[in-house]
Amino acid sequence: MTPFEIAQNAEKALLYEVVTNPKPGLVDPADRGPHPNMNVYLFVDSSLSLRKYFVQAANIGNNFNGKDLRQMFNLLRQVGIKAEKKMFTATHEVNTHKGAIFSLGLFVCASAYCQNHTADEFTVIQKMTQGLVEHDLGQKSETAGEKQFLQYGKGGVRAEAEAGYPLVRDVALPFLMHTTGDLNARLLDTLMKIVSEIEDSNLIKRAGNIEVIAWAHQQAKKYLTLGGYQTEAGKQFMLELNQTFKERNYSLGGSADLLIITIFMALQKEII
Repeated sequence: MTPFEIAQNAEKALLYEVVTNPKPGLVDPADRGPHPNMNVYLFVDSSLSLRKYFVQAANIGNNFNGKDLRQMFNLLRQVGIKAEKKMFTATHEVNTHKGAIFSLGLFVCASAYCQNHTADEFTVIQKMTQGLVEHDLGQKSETAGEKQFLQYGKGGVRAEAEAGYPLVRDVALPFLMHTTGDLNARLLDTLMKIVSEIEDSNLIKRAGNIEVIAWAHQQAKKYLTLGGYQTEAGKQFMLELNQTFKERNYSLGGSADLLIITIFMALQKEII
């Protein structure tokens, strides 16, 4: 697979995620969710603004021949900072894909690297991000992720990356692989599988407490037990959950980012 084809799958993953609906706590074509300053068109604009970045990320992975993969990560971070600025220009300063620039960028870079080396993406990412939590979160700072690290001991997306995204590798991707039916239902069910296990830092931030995680896990498991979106009971429960998230102003941004990289890996492996 060429770097361009890998980058194309990344762009596709962003677009697949945003059109999947109805997603509780997230933007989709039918609903803004708890995000009054966002809509699906903004996410399309944001996705297209990142096209060059994904090609750059793939080229970094394709061309890297060094021993220390943290150097490859540093190269990626430099283009990621520029990509973030481009995204904010495209969205008039609304944060649509900051998390995806980090996570999906890692997977694009690692996938391109794996084309030329005997390795898998998850192991490569572990090596790329070794020591990241300590480096980025070891001192007091003001971002939501850093505050949560200090308050709850949660490393968020950095800890997920340093561990090689086990939730995607061991849970979400195998789950998606065994789903059947139309793609919208498969992706919704996969999202809720992620929600049933993730400690979503975005949700913690919106709720202002850690207890919300146990509640979210419970709701997602109930939805899956009902049979997911391909059953009437599952569909009805999802619509009710969508409303609850809006009323409580809850967002699942971290879960969406993991769905995006699950979709990307599924496209890479031709699972979907």
